[in-house]
Amino acid sequence: MTGQDWMEKDFYAVLGVSKDADDAAIKKAYRKLARQYHPDQNQGDAAAESKFKEIGEAYAVLSDAEQRRQYDAVRAMAGGARFSAGPGGPGAGGFEDIMGAMFGGAQGGRGGPRVRYSQGGNGGAGFEDILGSMFGGGRTAYGAGTTGYASPTPGADVVAQVTLPFRAAVEGTTAELEVNGRTITARIPAGINDGKKIRLRGKGRPGVAGGPAGDLVVTVHVTPHPVWTLDGMDLRMTVPVTFVEAALGTTLEVPTLDGTTVRLKVPAGTPSGRVLRVKGRGVGTAKATGDLLFTVQVAVPQKLSKKARQALEAFAAESDGEDVRAGLAARAAE
Repeated sequence: MTGQDWMEKDFYAVLGVSKDADDAAIKKAYRKLARQYHPDQNQGDAAAESKFKEIGEAYAVLSDAEQRRQYDAVRAMAGGARFSAGPGGPGAGGFEDIMGAMFGGAQGGRGGPRVRYSQGGNGGAGFEDILGSMFGGGRTAYGAGTTGYASPTPGADVVAQVTLPFRAAVEGTTAELEVNGRTITARIPAGINDGKKIRLRGKGRPGVAGGPAGDLVVTVHVTPHPVWTLDGMDLRMTVPVTFVEAALGTTLEVPTLDGTTVRLKVPAGTPSGRVLRVKGRGVGTAKATGDLLFTVQVAVPQKLSKKARQALEAFAAESDGEDVRAGLAARAAE
């Protein structure tokens, strides 16, 4: 992505958020739009595919604090203006106008004096040189009396984003990305969580005069699973149990992501919300293996037969009026 792109594209408008939106609002807007325009939901729709890429590009910049800061600075500098190829057109500011605002050497109006910038050479710095420090793609220019050789300049980082199915994120996979006309294969490690970034050293824009290439920074998004969630190296699931099972205790056969089952012991008196752990059955890597975490959810019956109601009323009578909310008011007032 070039500096010109940043000046021309309003990423906030693409995601439909305000310029002061926080990270949570930006992420929420991205997820909503990504689901709406995802290629899987709009097969054969070129416009939807283009929109999906556009919102991905916007989120890649706005979700990164440093890139967002640079983007805001560039947009503020440009004032939303587009560079014109000629001396200027209706509603378009020339390059000299914007540079003049930065360095005080030119006035924004057409009637004022302008500072002219050459496109390289010993006499002055070109467009790439001035913005190079922002985007890593410029070269170092030298004035009269110097050697004339360019110093090594690192290449700019390139940002990209990829969306993975939940199972692929758990098991690990590879993703092919188009970067600067090249196809780069990125290895996605097992157990990567939504929003994590992968940095591929030396896969960004090439350096200048022998400088090192920039990096490719890939933001990974994970499609939600209807049952499982990924929490670090652990896999989480909510398991419904009946009141009787929770009160008296039981052993359940619960499914795992790989299609097998595990035995889960629910102790007597287990309350709703308690987390039960099965060790060593989560995400596995060469370095560590996570666990399965099951959150117990006591299911309340929506309808009761006459006998069931009578049995519960008898149970309530035998409970001897136990107040499960004893002390709640006092603790709430602390």
